[in-house]
Formats: sequence, C-alpha cells, structure tokens
Amino acid sequence: MTEHASDEHAAEEGGGKDSPAYTSPDLALLGAEHVRRYLETGGAVGHAWNGVTCLVLWTVGRRTGQRRATPLIYGRDGDNYVVIASQGGLPAHPGWYHNLVAEPRVEAQVLADRFEARARVAEGEERERLWKIMAASWPNYDEYVRRTSRRIPVVVLERA
Repeated sequence: MTEHASDEHAAEEGGGKDSPAYTSPDLALLGAEHVRRYLETGGAVGHAWNGVTCLVLWTVGRRTGQRRATPLIYGRDGDNYVVIASQGGLPAHPGWYHNLVAEPRVEAQVLADRFEARARVAEGEERERLWKIMAASWPNYDEYVRRTSRRIPVVVLERA
C-alpha cells in the first residue's frame, strides 16, 4: 500500500470526516498509476499532489530482491530530501520503509532528476525538527500520530 492509498484506508478506520485535524486528499492519482504518470512526464504530472510535492522512491524488496517504486510526499532540508513513513497512521510501517532499513542504498526521482541516494532514519532533535517541517506542509501527519501507537519514522535521503 502506498503512502497515498493508506490515507483512504485510514480515513475509513478512524480520523477521517470525524476528525477536524484530518483533510481528505484527492485520491485520483495513486500508487502504480501515480508512478507511471510521474515517470512518463518527468514529474509534470504527479510532482504536485494535493498542495504538496511528491518524489518517486525505489527500494529493493528485502524478501523478494525486486525493485519497488513508491510515490511519496517530500520536503527539503538543505540538499537532502525528507519523507515520512506514516502509512496514514496504520499500525505497521510501510513496506518501503522496511526495505530501505534493510538496504539504505535507494534511488529517487524529483521531477526529471533521477539520482542514487542513501536513506537514513532521523533521530532525536533532527527528527523533531524535520517532523515540524513536514507536518507544516501536510498537517495530516499530526493526525496519523493520533491513530497509531508506533513512532512514525522520518527518513532523510542524501544524494550518493
């Protein structure tokens, strides 16, 4: 399940229309279709999504060894890209997160710029600072925290 698709699922399970902190996104462009359109157009379609910006992240499946592409909301911290492993506040971390923990060498594409990166999980003060930046652009992240007992990871992508 992608970050975006999980919004729909999470809205069905809690939060959603009953929560004033949650804003239901337009889910017309999701998952594999989001990736396909993004890649076909160099991000002209899919980079801007519901008022935020998205990148495509490729990880290698920790069990299958297959490359997986996921569209994710991103923010910037200097030259680095920041993504949140929220999965809409579901109980488990998303698969792409488990994959990059197992193999931090990833690939990302922002608009037409495709590059290799190293992923790392932000901790401590850095995590808190980056969380505030990301939640300012996508306030639903704060709602996702209320939906789950897990600590939602903040991931930094550094160009290789």
